[in-house]
Amino acid sequence: MTSITRGFRNTLRTSEIPTPQNGELTRVLRERGCEPVGIDSSRELIAAARTLGLDVREQDACEMEFEDEFDAVFSNAVLHWISDTDIVIGNVYRALRRGGRFVGEFGGYGNCAAIVTALVDELELRGIDGSNASPWHFPTADEFSNRLAAAGFSVPYIELIPRPTPLPEGMQGFLATFADSFAAHVARDQRNGYLSAVCDRLEPLLRRNEEWTADYVRLRFEAAKE
Repeated sequence: MTSITRGFRNTLRTSEIPTPQNGELTRVLRERGCEPVGIDSSRELIAAARTLGLDVREQDACEMEFEDEFDAVFSNAVLHWISDTDIVIGNVYRALRRGGRFVGEFGGYGNCAAIVTALVDELELRGIDGSNASPWHFPTADEFSNRLAAAGFSVPYIELIPRPTPLPEGMQGFLATFADSFAAHVARDQRNGYLSAVCDRLEPLLRRNEEWTADYVRLRFEAAKE
């Protein structure tokens, strides 16, 4: 993804939540000749990024107030966590100069489908409505392209990319990090059992030769402000 930003200067990149890299991608952009400004809502991640000498600011993507300031905006693994992406898209459009590019990647339609299904099914088995438990929205390419176009962007490239991803910490580690919004519906003393049952459901699907894999599908795009 960083190759797309080669040659840009004064580049804004949105936050790296939920897979924070402590400013690592911002550092790569700087090494490619950019002048990156990072934003994040996590003070811990901001502090870590600033130890690398990066310009990182505490700011929510939904509240960006930049105007005609940047040649490019780069976002990684964050947009599927935002309930109203139209606000972010509009903020990005305003922040870009004419001819600027909005480049990013995040969870797309079908991302973690087996995992989400198992999480919801285990809630339903316990008599809990899990239909609204997911904190994520994984759009189709057409849906997100239409949202970009509605804000004024042209969309020369957008693609859903299946990307099975190894889980070094196993499925239990993945769920411990990302499944809080599902587990919160279960009594505290029953949560470990709930997550173990989810793993049992997923093992035939996502575990091979003792190795766990997440069924990621990424939505990668490039949009331009004309």
